[in-house]
This record gives sequence, structure tokens and C-alpha cells, in this order.
Amino acid sequence: IEDFTGKNFELSFEVPDTPFDRPPYDENECRKRDLTYQSPLRVRAKLLIKQTGEIKEMTVFMGDFPLMSSSGTFIYNGTERVVVSQLVRSPGVYYTRREDPSGSRFLYSAKLIPNRGAWLEFETSAKDILTVKVDKRRTIPVTALLRAVGYGTDSEVYDLFHEVDTNPDHPYIATTIGGQDGAQRRDPSNSHESGLREVYKRIRPGDPVTLDNAKNLIDSTFFNSRRYDLGRVGRYKLNKRLQMPTPPEVRTLTPEDLVYIVRRLIELNNSQNPPDDIDHLGNRRVRAVGELLQNQFRIGLLRMERVIKERMTLQDPATVTPAALINTRPVVAAVREFFGGSQLSQFMDQTNPLSELGHKRRLSAMGPGGLSRDRAGFDVRDVHYSHYGRICPIETPEGPNIGLIGSLASYGRVNDYGFIETPYRRVLKSLTFEGDGAKLIGHTVSADVTKGKKVIIASGTVISETEIAALKKAKLDGTEIPVRPFASMDADGVTYLSADEEDLYIVSQANARVNEVGEFIEDRVACRFGGQFLQEVPDGIDIMDVSPKQIVSVPTSLIPFLEHDDANRALMGANMQRQAVPLLTPEAPLVATGMEWK
Repeated sequence: IEDFTGKNFELSFEVPDTPFDRPPYDENECRKRDLTYQSPLRVRAKLLIKQTGEIKEMTVFMGDFPLMSSSGTFIYNGTERVVVSQLVRSPGVYYTRREDPSGSRFLYSAKLIPNRGAWLEFETSAKDILTVKVDKRRTIPVTALLRAVGYGTDSEVYDLFHEVDTNPDHPYIATTIGGQDGAQRRDPSNSHESGLREVYKRIRPGDPVTLDNAKNLIDSTFFNSRRYDLGRVGRYKLNKRLQMPTPPEVRTLTPEDLVYIVRRLIELNNSQNPPDDIDHLGNRRVRAVGELLQNQFRIGLLRMERVIKERMTLQDPATVTPAALINTRPVVAAVREFFGGSQLSQFMDQTNPLSELGHKRRLSAMGPGGLSRDRAGFDVRDVHYSHYGRICPIETPEGPNIGLIGSLASYGRVNDYGFIETPYRRVLKSLTFEGDGAKLIGHTVSADVTKGKKVIIASGTVISETEIAALKKAKLDGTEIPVRPFASMDADGVTYLSADEEDLYIVSQANARVNEVGEFIEDRVACRFGGQFLQEVPDGIDIMDVSPKQIVSVPTSLIPFLEHDDANRALMGANMQRQAVPLLTPEAPLVATGMEWK
């Protein structure tokens, strides 16, 4: 943090390896005394006085921070609170389409959503003109924005897109630029400098246009990490969607990003392929406690930075200390506001153990930066095929929040990027012969195993000790033996997939008939591929569900014979189990599903 002039002071913070002290009271003591279970945060502050080069260092107390208890809750003023995870649209680029007024084709548009910063909306008009809006302001020809970020001349712009802009009936770039003379051109700019001026005029109409102002505006809007941040997830999604080689550390926008987005937009306009599905779980991610608190902490730090900068103008360089500049009240207030007043910080439901577990596994689409129940339409609330094994299709409230609040499925987990994953068993079509060959026993060979021209094991043979001895005698160690497709039975054969990864595979149901080594018995097996249901031969299957109950949440999996219930009544049952008052002398249920003991 520097003062407003940048000439007097520079304050920096260093976080030690163990920034938190021991909590003054343990969890039980906090419950008894109506206190917050928290720990003091201390950081090293370094103040550089630029005129003299002197550095003043000291440890600064940054306030008390609530700690998560051993059961995943926060004890705040003696009461247990749960911070519900939020399900939000992931940062990245999304392509949508609308029908051309003539009805002959679809016109595609793209929306680039960062984690923090200005939104970019690219559109295709019915006359084949590509435009872009920055934060919903006036439209700018796409070519003007490309010139402003460094692709100055017409020939440079044409070279970027000559591979994709190949439709003679719809030349998008040529139409966007317009004729050669000034009167005919839709994009008035023809160089890097004129592109900067043109973009500045559209974003800030009425302001005097200078080259420096225009350059600063573009740099601060898209290329300054303080103002624009795609986030780790945004960069990952952008690279994946556009097959880009940009390193994950680059979290701001790059000129190449804009080129790739426009290239993909032209490709879609030419191919008329399906657009992105914004309700797909590959495009929605979970913001858990840590990230929600981090965002709130950042707001507090920005407020604190403003106070420090104001104090720097008033302090005497000879006597100033880091403690005199730092006021931690904004940071503490931001954290307190989050735990005490946020829509996602809720008093824990402790009616019975199931309600407690259900509350911690809840996913809400509402809250700050999310949807509101008045504006949320039917599509957002509806069950989507990508929810399979990730979000329970049954458990959701019945009132105005229906579909906006869900529950994590039994085996679902959240990956590093915040996307929900679910487990599958790999379907293998060959096994390596190694060691004593025990893992091959019981499998059926699907093609002749040969050495030279000699057949060692004929196709269709069930491998026993005799066949293992024949393989050893033929010295076929390390050879891949083709076997009938089978679902791996061990823990190493289980893989977790996110929704967009799962779309690449054909998945068989958990109750598909298999023998004792996991081989499919039937010639055709009921499978899923994306949103379709099909009958597939075992050779075409890639993965298999791990359990029939992976589709539902924990409360729903406690309903016996769930498959015979109407979905609406099962929803009521799942919700009402969480309202059951525990008995003084609990009894085991007469009809159970096997989830009770867990």
C-alpha cells in the first residue's frame, strides 16, 4: 500500500506460517459462556519510509477470526451456525443463440463473465456485423476493440480470422469493418491509436479523448489485476472451452483471449452447433465457506487500505509507526457482518442428527451474487440430467425456494475448482499379465492370446490356473490380455468425474447385471450418454455407476423402497424426516435401507 503520491510511504504485510494464535476458549467453553469460538490473527507489517530508506517492522493484531469447529460449524455468540455453500454460475465464456428474424438461421452471442471486473458481451447482428458491449454500455465494433488491444491494421485483423471466416455468404469480419473509404466504414478506426480512441469514445461518451486516457482506460479495465480478475476457475474454464494454451497464473484478460472468443463465435455462426447450456453443472460451481469468507475479507481489506492511505497523508515520517497507520476495524466489521448478517450464515438446524447433516450439505443458489427467488425462472429451478450423482433430484423445499435450494448427493464431492464430482467404476477391456496372474482368474478372454503363430489361450476361454500356467510357460509377462468388458471391483478402479467430463463417456447403471468378476452378463445394457438413454453393447461402455443411491441425498436414501414412491411424496417425506423429534429411548427402524448406521 502506497500513499496517494507514491513518494513517501510503502506499507506491506507478511503472513507468518502460523498466523493464528491458540483460541482463548475451547468449543464447549464458548457454548457455555455464549462466546464466539475464535482465534486472534497477527501479521508482520513493514513500513518503508521512501525519503530516508528506513524500514519499520512490527507485529500487528488484525482482529479475532471465528474458527470452524470440529463438526464443521461456527460457534458465534454461543450459538452454532452453518455457512451454507452457494451454487453460482462459474466465471468463463458462454455462447448462446437466438433465431434470425428471417428464421433461416441462428445468430450466436458470447458473454465473458470474470470473477471480478467488467463483463464483455459479443453479439452477431442479422447483417453479419460483430459487436461488443463493455458492461452493457454502447456497442463497439469487435474490430475496434481488437485494434485497441494491439491488432492495428486491417490486414492484421483479417489474418487473425482467415481460417474460420470462410463463409462467402456471411463474411463477418469484412462486414464488421465495412467499405474501404471513410464514409462506408462501420469501424471508423484503422490503426492501434484510432482503435483506442474509438473504444474510449463509446465507453466514456462526452469525455475529452486523449491517447493516454484511452490507453489507461483499456489497461485498467482488462489488464490490471486489481480491477479485472478471471479467477483460477475462470482461466481454467476459458482455456478448456477455447482450447487455449494460456498459463493458469495469467488471471487477467489477454489480447489472445479476445481473438479466440471471436474465432469461436464465427465458427458457431458458420456451423450452427448447439450453444452452451447455462443450467448444466459443468457451468455452475460451489462457493464454500472459505471462498465466501475470503471475498468478505477482501472487502474489509480494501476499506482498510483506503483508511491507511488517508492516514499516510497526515503522518510525520519521523515519528510514524505501522500501528499508527493501521486500523483493523473495517476488516473485523466485514467478518462480523458476514457471520452475523449474511443470508448464507444460518442458525444450525439441530432438530435431530439428520437435520444437522442435511443443513451442512445444503446448496443454495440464493445469497449475495446469486439469484433471488422473485427473478429465478423455471429453467434454473428444474432438475437437469447433469445433477445425476451430484445434486439430489428429490430433496428441495416446497415453497417459493423450490429448486433454488438443493442437497449434495450421497457420494458427491466438490473438487479444487468448486465443481461437483461423483464417483464411477471404470469399465476395463484388458488386463496385464504380471506376477502370479491371480487378478486374471475368472475373466473370459475376448480375443485369441498368441505368441508368434501359436494360440496360447483361445477366445471365449474362462481363465483358470491352467491358462495362467500356459501364460507363464510362454513367458508372456507384461502382456495385455484382452478380456470381456468388466467393471473394476477395487477402490483403485473408481474415478471421480465432474459434469462436463462425464458428458464424454457412456455410463451404465449400477444395477446392470454382472458376474462375480464384474463382467456384463447381458448382450445389451441400459446406459446414459449426456442427456440420452440408450441400449449399448458391453464393448461400448466406458464407466459404471458405483451405487443406485448415488443419485439421491442422505435424507432421501433413508426412505425404504424409494423407487415405488411418487417423486412429490418422496420430496415431502425427505423434508419431514428432518423435522422428526428424537425419542428419549431411540428404537431401530423395522424397515431400513442400510444408511441409518452411517
